Amino acid sequence: GKLGRYPPWPGKIVNPPKDLKKPRGKKCFFVKFFGTEDHAWIKVEQLKPYHPHKEEMIKINKGKRFQQAVDAVEEFLRKTKGKDQASSHNSTEEKNRRNSSEERGKQSAGEEKRKASLSEGKVKKGTGEGKKRVSSISSERGSKSPLKRAQDQSPRKRGRPPKDEKDLTIPESSTVKRVMTGTVAGFKWPPSVSEPVKDSDPHFHHFLLSQTEKPAVCYQAITKKLKVCEEETGSTSIQAADSTAINGSITPTDKKIGFLGLGLMGSGIVSNLLKMGHTVTVWNRTAEKCDLFIQEGARLGRTPAEVVSTCDITFACVSDPKAAKDLVLGPSGVLQGIRPGKCYVDMSTVDADTVTELAQVIVSRGGRFLEAPVSGNQQLSNDGMLVILAAGDRGLYEDCSSCFQAMGKTSFFLGEVGNAAKMMLIVNMVQGSFMATIAEGLTLAQVTGQSQQTLLDILNQGQLASIFLDQKCQNILQGNFKPDFYLKYIQKDLRLAIALGDSVNHPTPMAAAANEVYKRAKALDQSDNDMSAVYRAYIH
Repeated sequence: GKLGRYPPWPGKIVNPPKDLKKPRGKKCFFVKFFGTEDHAWIKVEQLKPYHPHKEEMIKINKGKRFQQAVDAVEEFLRKTKGKDQASSHNSTEEKNRRNSSEERGKQSAGEEKRKASLSEGKVKKGTGEGKKRVSSISSERGSKSPLKRAQDQSPRKRGRPPKDEKDLTIPESSTVKRVMTGTVAGFKWPPSVSEPVKDSDPHFHHFLLSQTEKPAVCYQAITKKLKVCEEETGSTSIQAADSTAINGSITPTDKKIGFLGLGLMGSGIVSNLLKMGHTVTVWNRTAEKCDLFIQEGARLGRTPAEVVSTCDITFACVSDPKAAKDLVLGPSGVLQGIRPGKCYVDMSTVDADTVTELAQVIVSRGGRFLEAPVSGNQQLSNDGMLVILAAGDRGLYEDCSSCFQAMGKTSFFLGEVGNAAKMMLIVNMVQGSFMATIAEGLTLAQVTGQSQQTLLDILNQGQLASIFLDQKCQNILQGNFKPDFYLKYIQKDLRLAIALGDSVNHPTPMAAAANEVYKRAKALDQSDNDMSAVYRAYIH
């Protein structure tokens, strides 16, 4: 994982409950976090020794709750040391167990490294009285404040997806306990959930939109993989659902998948679908782009209609409303392949009117429709780290589960068709406006004799610090505008977001100003460069 992206947190390895099966795939341990009752399966390569990284962790984490967690670790270690001094162990038995443990750990280099610094640990089988080992974990994606989320505040207020814990009671007499640090966010499962979701990505999260009048603590299973939290106010809300995060592997759906459109986003999506074992048929307007994926195991479709007719679920990811309509309604288009039961998922970023029209014609032929635009860029698409905003047929959303896990880190289900389009335009409106502001600041720094690099350093030390800010500033400082997100598409999204505001008489003056700057950049032939090339609109 991308270690260090979020602060680590102290925890200890404990024995999982007997009815909780260990995930397949990469070796992992069941972890209980200090200062909280949260639990999670953590991969071996995300472990770090506690003592060598203690000072580093304390520097990263200044919070009071983190300090309380560290105090809990120290108290735990003091008690453990006292127990160890009072107990004796058979050295031969200890050596044999150590060797056996090391043999099991050979599958992972991360485990070997961890064991090298833990060689003095002792284990007494079945009693929990042996010396506790000290380790640490760091998770690829977690929450910056992973303590007691379920106990002291609603996840809704925090606005971050939870990790994959169940509300499990771990007896203090568990066989082996090791102290570690990690970044897994806490989440309390309802008592009614008895079985973990199997064959799922440990970092993928589902979100669902619900409208009810029941208490917020009430959870209701929709399927094994999706859950809805119901809120007492009756207002529409997003609540963390099943993160499907028990297992590191994804079991691909046995449905035949079609994919139309192999642009910056589509290419990465198809590559990840194939990597995760899906059967994929591809089509692109310029057929040469299909060649690479045919080599990777994809099948070639001659027309959109053929792909839809031969596949169970067909995804599409094209540039704009016109391209999305042409793909469905044009000659040999998607609509000609739709028969009752055929599924169509449009991942293009378009306006709500366009997607509603497409949904109507698909459904009128007996098809099932889901809109699922994605938030991200080429790099995130390649990495399988997109954020998916879905709306429409909820059953189809569930059927797409393994596909969404392959291509993304999080999916949201937002209700009826049109909602995802609106939300996506708002997200990109904020991003596009922010990008223009970054460019405006860097150019103003330059013309007033200030160092652009120093401005970036200052911003990176403040509350605006983000991967987006850093990457886009680096693009500008290096003069590298290779497209990660085409400038012409962010301008299109700003235009559509402004139109959305017009439709409800809502002012969007910031987006309107940013849109003018992007139009200037397009006039300067920056359309096919990255959005960060909006910088060139400011150069005199």
